[in-house]
Amino acid sequence: MKLGAAIVLVTVWAWPALGWAQAPPPRPAPARPADGKAADGKKQGDSKQPVTVDSDRMERFGKESLIIFTGNVVARHDNSVQYADRMEVYLDEKGDKILRSVSTGNIRIVTKDCKTGTAKRAEYFDLEQRLVLIGDARVWQDDNVVSGETITIHLAQDRNVVNAGKQDRVKAVFYSKNDTNKPPPGAPGQPACAN
Repeated sequence: MKLGAAIVLVTVWAWPALGWAQAPPPRPAPARPADGKAADGKKQGDSKQPVTVDSDRMERFGKESLIIFTGNVVARHDNSVQYADRMEVYLDEKGDKILRSVSTGNIRIVTKDCKTGTAKRAEYFDLEQRLVLIGDARVWQDDNVVSGETITIHLAQDRNVVNAGKQDRVKAVFYSKNDTNKPPPGAPGQPACAN
């Protein structure tokens, strides 16, 4: 981080469960009656965790319902995290719900189930619960790796689509859990799950 750079910390309460951003440690839940409802009448699990975004700079364009974060962007939600150089967040007309986001530059995403993804650009569409990694996209978990020009992750369906580029093909390497030829965790050139 550059010395003297301002750090902006913003919490967006309406961001849906993306599966790729990390929230701070959860606070203990208040005791619930046997019917599962809180004193305010809401069912257990109704509350949404906020998305927290750290960056060197934030700029808000109210008329366009757009917030732009630049410089060392870190977005956290639901035990996952996304890193980028720039993130554009598009809100609904009221400004209380995120509709989509576009991230560029040094994209790295670490999910709560310890999958890591990298790309030149990442686009998230809330309505479709779809995340698209574009440009030298790569996703791995442990030693299993898949790469292509684009990787589309349909979060609600637990379905992924990998497309090759014009000059290359989709590449995938998978190891069985009891494969004795697989490199040891942390071996040189092997990805490791870490935020």
